[in-house]
Amino acid sequence: MTGPVLLGVRHHGPGSARAVRAALDQCTPDAVLIEGPPEADALVPLAAQEGMRPPVALLAHAQDDPGRAAFWPLAEFSPEWVALRWALERGVPVRFIDLPAAHSLAMGNGEGPGAGEEPVTDGGPVTDERPADGLPAAGPPAAGQEREEPSDEAPDEAPDEAEVRVDPIRVLAEAAGYDDPERWWEDVVEHRGGAGGAGAGGGAGADALAPFAALAEAMGALREAYGDGGHDRDPVREAHMRLRLRAARKEFGDGVAVVCGAWHVPALARRTTMAADRQLLKGLPKVKAAVTWVPWTHRRLSRHSGYGAGIASPGWYGHLFGAPDRPVERWLTKVAGLLREEDYAVSSAHVIEAVRLAEGLATVRGRPLAGLTELNDAVRAVMGDGSDAPSSLIHDRLVVGEVLGEVPEDAPAVPLQRDLTRSQRTLRLKPEAPERELELDLRKETDAERSRLLHRLLLLGIPWGEPGRSRGSTGTFRETWRLRWEPELSVRVAEAGIWGTTVLSAATAKAASEASEAATLAEVTALAERCLLAGLPDALPVVMRALSDRAALDADVGHLAQALPALVRSVRYGDVRGTDAAALREVATGLAERVFVGLPPACLGLDADGATEMRGHLDATHQAVALLGQPRTGQQTGPETGPQPGAQAGPPPVSPPASPPEPPPGPQHLRARWAGVLRAVSERESVPGLIRGRAARLLLDEGQLGDGGAERLMGLALSPGTPPTDAAGWIEGFVGGGDGGMLLVHDERLLALVDGWLTGVPDAAFTDVLPLLRRTFAEYEAGVRRTLGELVRRGPTTPSRHPAGAAPDAAAPGFGPGLDRDRAAAVLPTLRLLLGIGAPGFGDEPGERPDDTPPDTTRPADDLTGART
Repeated sequence: MTGPVLLGVRHHGPGSARAVRAALDQCTPDAVLIEGPPEADALVPLAAQEGMRPPVALLAHAQDDPGRAAFWPLAEFSPEWVALRWALERGVPVRFIDLPAAHSLAMGNGEGPGAGEEPVTDGGPVTDERPADGLPAAGPPAAGQEREEPSDEAPDEAPDEAEVRVDPIRVLAEAAGYDDPERWWEDVVEHRGGAGGAGAGGGAGADALAPFAALAEAMGALREAYGDGGHDRDPVREAHMRLRLRAARKEFGDGVAVVCGAWHVPALARRTTMAADRQLLKGLPKVKAAVTWVPWTHRRLSRHSGYGAGIASPGWYGHLFGAPDRPVERWLTKVAGLLREEDYAVSSAHVIEAVRLAEGLATVRGRPLAGLTELNDAVRAVMGDGSDAPSSLIHDRLVVGEVLGEVPEDAPAVPLQRDLTRSQRTLRLKPEAPERELELDLRKETDAERSRLLHRLLLLGIPWGEPGRSRGSTGTFRETWRLRWEPELSVRVAEAGIWGTTVLSAATAKAASEASEAATLAEVTALAERCLLAGLPDALPVVMRALSDRAALDADVGHLAQALPALVRSVRYGDVRGTDAAALREVATGLAERVFVGLPPACLGLDADGATEMRGHLDATHQAVALLGQPRTGQQTGPETGPQPGAQAGPPPVSPPASPPEPPPGPQHLRARWAGVLRAVSERESVPGLIRGRAARLLLDEGQLGDGGAERLMGLALSPGTPPTDAAGWIEGFVGGGDGGMLLVHDERLLALVDGWLTGVPDAAFTDVLPLLRRTFAEYEAGVRRTLGELVRRGPTTPSRHPAGAAPDAAAPGFGPGLDRDRAAAVLPTLRLLLGIGAPGFGDEPGERPDDTPPDTTRPADDLTGART
C-alpha cells in the first residue's frame, strides 16, 4: 500500500460487504478505520468473542438522560462488520472515526429530544430516515409495498432549496436510464461478480479495488455538482474523520484502510488543513455518553424510521451474503421448506419450475441475476397458484426474518440490565425476536416469579410482555402473556436505571414516585393493583397513604365508582396470591360505602350522555361489590356457618354482656346495602329511565325482586303517563346488552308488557323511541331476535299448548307451566361429564327417569317454553 485506501460502501449492502472483504484481502492494511463513534474503540475486542452474534448494534446514550440515545446497527452482511471481523481475526488494529457520540447526542435535532425519543441526525447513528453515508440503505421494497421516498417535509409543503437532500443512488440510476434506483444498485453492485452476489464486479483475478475507484469517481462528480447535498452535518463529521485519519497515518503509516459511506469518500480524499478541520469542530455541544453493544433484530433493520436502518429485506440480503453459490436455487428451497411446514402442498417439481421462471423473468427484464421481485413473482405463480396468501408468511419469516442477535455477558451494561439478565436466566425467560405466547400458572412458584418480573417491567415502562386473555381458563390463577424483545427496550432499561440497580428496587421506587404524583383517585387505585401484581410490598404503604388521602378528598361519585373496581381487583389478587391485602380491603369497603351514599343523589337530573356514563358506573360498582362481597377463605358469613364474631365457645356464661360488640360490616352486609341502593334508584321517578331500568335488571339478576317485582317495575315504567323516550330508556337499561334478549325469550310476561307498550306508543312519539329500541335489540344475537319474533307472532303461551301428560308442576314466574322431566334428564350424562361428576345419582329427584330410560320424543324438539335450568 502506498497510501490510505478509501473503501466507499453502502451500509448494509451484501455486495459492498463482499467487496470490502476482497479488498482487505488484497491490500492487507496495517490498520482499519471504520465509520462509527470513537467511544466504541474499547468495545472492539468483544466482537471477536463467540457470544457475539449479529445482528447487533452499538448503543450510545447520555448518562444523565438515558432516553437520549442512538444506535449503530450492524448485520452479518454489513461492510463495517465484515471489516471489523477481518481485522480482529488477523490482529489488525481497529479505530472508529466518525463524530463522537458525545457530540451527536448533544446536538440532537435542534430542539432536544424528550425521554424515550431518539435525536434526529443526518448520519452516524441510525436515528433518522436516512443512513449515515447519504445513500439510502440497501434493500428492495417489501413484497406488495411501494417504495418510500425519504422526505423531511410534509406532503403539502414545498421544501426550501437548502433543505433538499440529494439521493445519490437516484441521481446515478436516472443517469443510467433506470426509473428504480434500488434495481440499478442491485444490477450494478449486488448481483454482479458471479453467483451469490460477489458484488461490485469482483471475480477471480479481478482488481478488488476497481469497484471502489469507480464508485468514488461517481460520488466525486455528485459532490462537485451538489456540494454536501443538503446534509448540513456532514462537513462536521467529515472534518472529524479527516483528523482521525491523520492521527492513524501518524501512528500506523500509510498502510491504512478506511471503510465509510461512499458519499464521504471525496471529502476524505480532499486536501485540507488540520486547523480548518479543528475550526469546524470548535464549540460543538457535548454530553457525557456511555456506549455498549446490544442485540438487534432483522425486523428492526427493516424499518425506515425510528431506530430502524431502512432495509426492506434483511433476510434476503443475509441469504445473498451467506450463500456460497446458486442463491436463487437455495432461496426457493428455503421457501419450499417453509411452505411445507405450514402444510402447503409444495414439491421439488415446484422448486425446479419456480427457478426456471425466476431466471426467465430476469433474462426478459435484462437483469444479471433474479432478484427478490422475480422470486416473489415465481413463488406466487408456481407455489401459490396465483394467490398472494403465502406472500405475507414468506415476507415475515424469510424476507425479513425473525433473528435476534446476541452480545457477550461481559459487555458493558447498567446494573439494572445485569439484574434483568440474571432474572431472565434464573426464570428461563430468554429474550426472543418472534412474538410468542406464555401461559403462567400462578400456583407454581416459578410462574409466579415470572409474572412478578413481567409486571415490574411494565411498571418501569419496559413492555417486554403484554398481558392477554387466557384461552384455557378465566381463573385468577392463570395469566397469558405475549412476549417479544425489541432492541429499543435496551434504552428503556438504561432509562429505568435511575430508579434503582435491581428490577425490584427500581419498580418500588417508581411506584412510590407515581403514587405521590398521581392526579386522580383512579390512578392511585390502578397503581395499587399493579403493585400487588408486581409483588412490591415496600411500595404498598406509600400507595395506601396516597389512596387514603385521595379518597378522603374526592367527593365525586363518578371518580369513586371508577376507582372502586381496580381497588377491589387488588383485594382479590391479594387474596389469590397470598398477599396481605387487609388494608386494601378496609379502604375498598369504605370507598364502597361512600359510593352507596352518594350514588342515588348523583343519578338525579342527568341528560342522555350523563345517564349513559352513570350506567357504566352502576355496572362497575355492581361487579366490584360482587367481588368484594365474596367471603374470604375461612370467613364466617352467617349464623348457619358457625358462631358469630364476638361469640364465646363452650357453655354460655352466667352473666352475658349487656351490649355485645357489633361485628364489622361483612360481605353479606355490603351486598344487602348495595341491593337497597339499587332498589332506591329503581323506584325513584326523577332518575332517568336508563338508570332505573338497569338497577331493576341488576336486582332481578341477584334474585332481590320478589314474585312479580320485575313485572311491577316494568308496568310502572311503561305506564301511559310515562314519556315514550323515558320508557324506551328503561327498556334499554333493563333488557339491553347481549343477555337481555334471553330474559325476554324465557319470561313471556315481560315480553308481553314490552309488546303491549310498543303497540300503544303514539305515532308522533314512535319515531323518537325507534332509534333507542333499535340500539337495544341490535345487540342481541340473530338467533335471539328470530326467537323473539316468533314468540310475538304466535302470542302468549297457554296451558293448552302443552302436550297431555306433561308434569303439572308449579311454574316459575314468567315460564310455562310444568317441567318435562324426560327432556331435562336427557342432558344429565353430558352435564356430569362437564362437571366431572361420575355419581349416577347426581340430580336425581322423585319421579326422575333412570338414565337408561329412553327420552320422551312425543314433545316437539323446538318447544323450550317449559324447560328450566
